[in-house]
Amino acid sequence: MSTTVIVVIDGFGVGAMPDAGALRPGDLTADTCGHVLDHCRASLGRPLRLPALGALGLGLVHPHPDLARRTSRPVAVGRAALGYPGADTFAGHQTMMGADFSRVTVAPLGGHLDEVSGALKSAGHLVEPLRGQPLLLVDGAVLVHDNLEADPGINWNASARLDDIPFDRIVSIARTVRAVAPVARVIAVGGHADGALATYVRDGDGGTVGLDTPATGFYRNGGLQVRHLGVELDHTGQLPDIAARAGLPVTLVGKAADILACEAAVRRPAVATAEVLEHTLAAVQGGRGGQGGLVIANVQESDLAGHQQDTGRYGSVLEQVDVGLTELMGLFTAPGDRLVVTADHGNDPTIGHAYHTREYVPVLIHRPDAAGIELLPDAATLADVGATAAAALGLDVAALTTGATLLGRGRGAP
Repeated sequence: MSTTVIVVIDGFGVGAMPDAGALRPGDLTADTCGHVLDHCRASLGRPLRLPALGALGLGLVHPHPDLARRTSRPVAVGRAALGYPGADTFAGHQTMMGADFSRVTVAPLGGHLDEVSGALKSAGHLVEPLRGQPLLLVDGAVLVHDNLEADPGINWNASARLDDIPFDRIVSIARTVRAVAPVARVIAVGGHADGALATYVRDGDGGTVGLDTPATGFYRNGGLQVRHLGVELDHTGQLPDIAARAGLPVTLVGKAADILACEAAVRRPAVATAEVLEHTLAAVQGGRGGQGGLVIANVQESDLAGHQQDTGRYGSVLEQVDVGLTELMGLFTAPGDRLVVTADHGNDPTIGHAYHTREYVPVLIHRPDAAGIELLPDAATLADVGATAAAALGLDVAALTTGATLLGRGRGAP
């Protein structure tokens, strides 16, 4: 049986969508891929070493002097619009798996303090506003606040220092918030900060107020724990569940293990890129026993580098991913095998802020049984990526809530 692997390079956009400037006009210049390549050439004195991404056709999707302009690989390449409002990891992954996320509720926490505070008090928690601002301090340790790393009002966080409270208690508080939250995602975050969390509270866009998570040191200091609590969805219409019901092994790696639903899936959560790649390679090698199956892996450290506005680190992550992709491509030789490399949104580290950027994302499909290169039209939604994977696995694409296969809609390379 064939194997399909979707590798999501989190935050790897290839240029601003036409509506990218609706919230921040400067985002119309966003180009995560191009700006990282430019910066790294200037700082390193050499281009980034990305032979695998070049072979997969990234230079055909995003022409750049540092990317190969030709490939001999039998790839299908194109771009995808996001298919959901804003630029968000949870909404991006859920859309990619076939959910209709076109109507995400946007709601800053400040408009819902009474019901959130009431739910937490009913659950036995001590709740007080922090310095009169529109966020809540729970049990003297956990901040419930607007997420400042996605567009305003899409996500809320429950954040605390692990030195002050165990992570399971942070998650419990986040679950209580989730029960009354109208937003796409409530994220429980625990880590080791450089100081008191109140020090890092700042105003965001659109009247939001929250924790500047990158500034706290959570991403630098090790021990970060995160749990994503998403809005209720019909997961039976998403790719992992459909694949599992068809008897295919399903493996979720990295952040995908935290945010995608599938009871039958093997989960391999990880943040470190090396660990994500190791789990992904192991899942493919394990499937070579004749079972095939579906593997969905998320490389998170690219997104973290974007939030930290650390272009050098972003480039280093890309080079690390490229080495892993080289190994993966060596395993994809059977007819029907598919390796899909894509992203969930942009996160341009040069744009001047720590938010995601609303960009097209690459869709690079390695297909060893194909006769040549196919240049795909722009997909209107990430759901088409999941539908393409479903078709490759011989699944019923119509069983997905939304999405249509991309292959066969393009043209040959000149």
